[in-house]
Amino acid sequence: MSGHSKWSTIKRKKAATDAKRGKLFTKIGRELVIAAREGGPDPDANVRLRLVSDKAKAANMPKDNIERAIRRGAGLEKGAALEEVTYEGYGPQGVALLVQVLTDNRNRSVADVRRVFNRLGGSLGEAGCVAWQFDTKGYITIEAGKVNPDTLFELAVEAGAEDVEIGDDLLEVFTEPADLHAVRDALSAHNVSINSAELAMIPKTAMPLDEKGTLSNMNLIDALEELDDVQQVYSNLEISDEVMAAYETAA
Repeated sequence: MSGHSKWSTIKRKKAATDAKRGKLFTKIGRELVIAAREGGPDPDANVRLRLVSDKAKAANMPKDNIERAIRRGAGLEKGAALEEVTYEGYGPQGVALLVQVLTDNRNRSVADVRRVFNRLGGSLGEAGCVAWQFDTKGYITIEAGKVNPDTLFELAVEAGAEDVEIGDDLLEVFTEPADLHAVRDALSAHNVSINSAELAMIPKTAMPLDEKGTLSNMNLIDALEELDDVQQVYSNLEISDEVMAAYETAA
């Protein structure tokens, strides 16, 4: 899972820049709308809304923005009709990609996604072509240095976590979807500073490539995530320390 950890670290670092541009707030706002529309405006009764609300607060999204998005999702304010779409495809050398989109114009979104795939050596596939290579998991991240890894492992496993991955920059906790909140709450109760907690698509196996192929896929993922309608991109790409260093140097 090392590739997943490294890409998560990159996205965490980019979030600060996205927040300055307002882009991150726009994406989180759309998530709030969808969560409130599907499960109602009460975070205590709507698990998904509670997760997204926590993400919004962690990103320092203004309270008014959060409340307005929730009201829109609950039908209390007018706003564009959003729908969730997941596109599946392949990156260079056959890397599996899942692209999660929230959009008010499906035709525009698929055209944008297809254009990026084609421009950067990938191909958009049919529904179901790669989804079988991923599992939905609860996913919790903690910045390295915030807690002793051995302590985190004991707390997480005792609370029901499946696994804990220890990285240089990030500590990752994986759970069954139904156990995410119990594990998160248990860690919070022991004053563990959680960076993020969400449901994520985790690859069953990682795909290693040479440096050129890995960088090509990282550039494709980066370009997809820059699209306004794209919320998340998941892949089964394995990223080595050497390639990570080359990517960060180029960036």
